[in-house]
Amino acid sequence: MIFDYATLKIIWWLFVGVLLIGFAVTDGFDLGVGALLPFLGRNDEERRVIINSVGATWEGNQVWFITAGGAIFAAWPLVYATAFSGFYIALILTLFSLFFRPVGFDYRSKVEDPRWRTAWDWGLFAGGFVPSLIFGVAFGNLLQGVPFSFDQDMRVTYMGSFWALLNPFAILTGVVSLSMLLMHGATYLRIRTEGVIEKRAVMAGKYAAILLIVSFALAGLWVFRGIEGYKIISMLSANASSTPLDKVVERSAGAWLSNYGAYPVLWLAPALGFLGAILTVMLSSKGRAIAAFVASSVSLAGVILTAGIAMFPFVMPSSSDPQSSLTIWDSVSSHGTLQIMFWVVVVFLPIILLYTSWVYRVLRGKITVETIRANDHNVY
Repeated sequence: MIFDYATLKIIWWLFVGVLLIGFAVTDGFDLGVGALLPFLGRNDEERRVIINSVGATWEGNQVWFITAGGAIFAAWPLVYATAFSGFYIALILTLFSLFFRPVGFDYRSKVEDPRWRTAWDWGLFAGGFVPSLIFGVAFGNLLQGVPFSFDQDMRVTYMGSFWALLNPFAILTGVVSLSMLLMHGATYLRIRTEGVIEKRAVMAGKYAAILLIVSFALAGLWVFRGIEGYKIISMLSANASSTPLDKVVERSAGAWLSNYGAYPVLWLAPALGFLGAILTVMLSSKGRAIAAFVASSVSLAGVILTAGIAMFPFVMPSSSDPQSSLTIWDSVSSHGTLQIMFWVVVVFLPIILLYTSWVYRVLRGKITVETIRANDHNVY
């Protein structure tokens, strides 16, 4: 089966979306658990319970993050290159914070000194908190537009700074991202722990869900009332090979809502973001931990889809030169490359999903203080 170029461009937009959602649903709860670690664990044994709730699976989950980055590089090379120019310091900060995770997991329990273990607990906190916040800040800046432009030779120039990324709207979207991953992490702990840790996780998930609902609503209102969107006025055929400069783009109020206006069914995405968070609280309070985790996953997918649908077909808008904005039509790899990678995804993605499901089935069950005591030298 050979798809035309325009169809493949849309398919790869969907693939990248699936990978981002997969990353949020799997590695997202790892990040949330890490960010909650110093607060839900009141002593060393409780913190070891929390760490070991994700200890056996966090490395596999991180494959989704690596795969999503690789897919963006392969499918949208201009986006990858431009993002690393504009978000370089933020991405390096994220990378350095993630360094704490493998080292923290492996070395925290090697020394019994409380100061050593406390230091690594805060390292694991940083490894969960910082990426969760920065991913949302990045999306907030994408919705506002990033100050870059291309010259006639397609050399990119970035005119912004790291501190400019930390604007009020981006910080709000960072809170959206952080709160939804805290909710997700707390909901996962609800499945994997019991007793006092489980009770604390239920309360943490409730507060995080409330914060998500409020911040998500405020971000949506801000986009509706105060953020100019982008729309394409003219461009080459979607089946043509083109550069970002082969189109005309304008900014206008309400443009980020145009897809929702054209296809009202798309309002289901933000509805799922809100409804999933509400159901997470209700189901978790009633002791239905697995159903609450599913609801939390739906909420994450709804939030991510809300932003993706609003921006479509834009991937990285330019605030300084709208014509240079990157879209799914003009920032992609060649037709042949997209076609080959399509079949790679079709073959391997189901295998990954089946293997991941099998791993979680094998490793299911509660982690308790008694488990830690009985396996003191075999667990983190």
